[in-house]
Amino acid sequence: MEPSELRRAVEAGRATASELGLQVDDVVVIHNSDRVVLRLVPCDVLARVAPSAHLADSEFEVEVARRLADVDAPVAALEPRVAPRVHVRDAFAISLWTYYEPVGSEIAPTDYADAFMRHHAALRQIDLDAPRFTDRVAAALREVNDHERSPELPAYDRELLSDTLSGLSAAIGIDTADDQLLHGEPHPGNLLNTRRGPLFVDLATCCRGPIEFDLAHAPEEVGQHYAGADKDLIHRCRALNWAMFSAWRWRREDQMPDRDHWRVEGLNLVRAALDRCGLG
Repeated sequence: MEPSELRRAVEAGRATASELGLQVDDVVVIHNSDRVVLRLVPCDVLARVAPSAHLADSEFEVEVARRLADVDAPVAALEPRVAPRVHVRDAFAISLWTYYEPVGSEIAPTDYADAFMRHHAALRQIDLDAPRFTDRVAAALREVNDHERSPELPAYDRELLSDTLSGLSAAIGIDTADDQLLHGEPHPGNLLNTRRGPLFVDLATCCRGPIEFDLAHAPEEVGQHYAGADKDLIHRCRALNWAMFSAWRWRREDQMPDRDHWRVEGLNLVRAALDRCGLG
C-alpha cells in the first residue's frame, strides 16, 4: 500500500481492536502489499487488513479457519477473545488472529510434508464451497490476455504465459478424480514455524484440486516425503504456479514489494520449470 493508504489501514486495525477491548499501544507492520499484516501490542494480536473490495475473500478466509479449527488442522487460529468475524472500518476489511512468535529456522522437508499430510487430512473432513484451482488459473489468464490490465508485459512473454496457463490448466484439470480441498498457496512464507509446530496461514486461497497443486508451492524436497504424490504432476503444477505468480506481477495495479525484480525472475522460473518437465 502507498504510505497514505498504509496509515489508514494501520489506524483501522488499531481502532477496531481497541473498540473490541484489546489493548493496543503500538502497531508493527509485518507485511505490506495490496493487503497488510499488523502485529498489535501488547495484546499480541495479528490483524489482517485488506481494502473492502476484498471483503468476500476475508470472510471466506475466516470461515475456512473457523471450520478447520474444529478438526484440529495445523493452521493459525483466529483471535479467541473476539467473535470470529470480519470487521469493516474506513473502507478496510479487518480480521483478527492469534499472533505466533516465530521459532527456529527453516522448516525441515520432512516436517513440511507432515504438516501437509495433516492439513490435507483435515481439509477432507470439512464441507466447504470453494472454487477449483482452474478458476484461479482462468483469472490469471484474463490478466495476461487483457493488454489494458497488463500493459507492460512484452508480447513474447505474454504469449509464453498465455500458452503455459491455458495449456497446463487444461492438461492438469481434465482429471477430477483425485480433487480435494487444498490450501491453494502453501509456499514457505505461508507456513510458520511456531512453538505449536508448523502452522499454515493465509487461508483465503483455499480451492479444490489435486494435492500436487499444493505440493508444487513448497521446496522441491518436500514432495519426496509425501507418500503417494505424483512427482511428474508436481513438476507440471510448479510450472503452472510460477506462470500464475508471473501473471499477477504484470498487473498494472500489482503492489508486491520488489515487483520489477519479480517480474523478471518469475518469467525465468516459468521457463526453468517448463524445461524441468520437458515442455520448454
